[in-house]
Amino acid sequence: MRFGRLWVVPIIALLLASACAADDDGEGNGDGNGEASSQEENTGSVSVFSAMEPQEAEALQAVIDDLVNEDAEYTAEVESSADFEEQSQIRIEGGNPPDVIMYPQPGAVLALAEAGDALALEDLGFDIAELEELFGEYFMSLGEYEGKHYGMPTNINLKSMIWYPKDDFDAAGYEVPATFDELIALSDQIKADGSTPWCVGFESGSATGWPATDWMEDIMLRTAGPDVYDQWVTHEIPFNDPAVVAAGETLGQIMFTDGYVLGGADQTPSTAFGDAPGPMFDDPPKCWLHRQASFINAFFPEGTEAGVDYDWFPFPPIDQEGTLFAGELSAVFRNAPEVKDFLERFSGQELQCAQGGTQATSRISPNVEVGPDCYANELLAGASEVLTGALEEGTGRFDASDLMPSAVGAGSFWTGMVKYMQDGPDSLQQVLDDIEASWEE
Repeated sequence: MRFGRLWVVPIIALLLASACAADDDGEGNGDGNGEASSQEENTGSVSVFSAMEPQEAEALQAVIDDLVNEDAEYTAEVESSADFEEQSQIRIEGGNPPDVIMYPQPGAVLALAEAGDALALEDLGFDIAELEELFGEYFMSLGEYEGKHYGMPTNINLKSMIWYPKDDFDAAGYEVPATFDELIALSDQIKADGSTPWCVGFESGSATGWPATDWMEDIMLRTAGPDVYDQWVTHEIPFNDPAVVAAGETLGQIMFTDGYVLGGADQTPSTAFGDAPGPMFDDPPKCWLHRQASFINAFFPEGTEAGVDYDWFPFPPIDQEGTLFAGELSAVFRNAPEVKDFLERFSGQELQCAQGGTQATSRISPNVEVGPDCYANELLAGASEVLTGALEEGTGRFDASDLMPSAVGAGSFWTGMVKYMQDGPDSLQQVLDDIEASWEE
């Protein structure tokens, strides 16, 4: 795509007069660097491409039909694909990208900005200071490249959640811990009562190990703090830095304490992450605590009810406060009034509140103006409150492995955590040394 644009430059020079004439008529022309000098005319449609599940996209489309398409001078259509990564790249390279693509990984947006394929929000006329007020400076910064912003936050997911079987938990007289020390004390009490505190599973096919990296990230954020976490993500400190070692040791405190983990730490890489919380619902529970993101209740046994059979609490602070999240940045590929209008409406309080009230989407808004009363159930409402507070306070951080180079974040970090679980606490330093070496290759 960048090579092809080199051939556009002399053509533009030869057609300078006609270009000026077009500008007089109000029709804009691109500058060849992924930016548009002025908006194009309204085509009457906005195409949106996403990695959502089909039923989620269908439910979201219904909200868009009601709050956008009903009175807009265009029609916005959401398309989802199981082959999202491949298809989005094919369409971009083919010169026919959707108007908006919703990316789950900020790194993809930065790559598009560097290649000159995406449009900067500034060039569409957005006020970045206003967007930072809505979404927090940190979330907006994830789509920043060379001083401009290429990603609009449009979805967020809470990862710092610990689930438990509420009915049995309450009957046993256990209390939700407010600190990490209290979490360890609760684990000790469950063990003393003859049961196993933690349900843990890290198996995920070719992606085995990613749930363990989430554990490590949650702990790193709470032991080292957001600033050092950022340095870790960007490799300003090495992967085997003492701060990372300390986080790994804290993880080991849970994983390797005798009797803490159902089946033992060495079995976690062969326990499917979706099956891991199942024993919480046995009678009596075989394990009581499960750390996983907000989507995991989709794997709970059919017929279980939130607030009755299960509930959750935030992963408590250790030395510092922090909240781990994942989410979505929407990149723009056409500068037109209807595209900007769609993004303004889609990210605004009204539509974001409406999608939160739709059970089938299970989407949480990164817009801090969207309150907990917008959501379809208390589970989403509670997650929203935690996330909104973290965005406003600047203590929220994106999933580190999704921000690191893929060879590390989706490679050596995953496999390193598996090795740590299988080889035991004495392997930690070598595991971190190996991940550091892979980053430098």
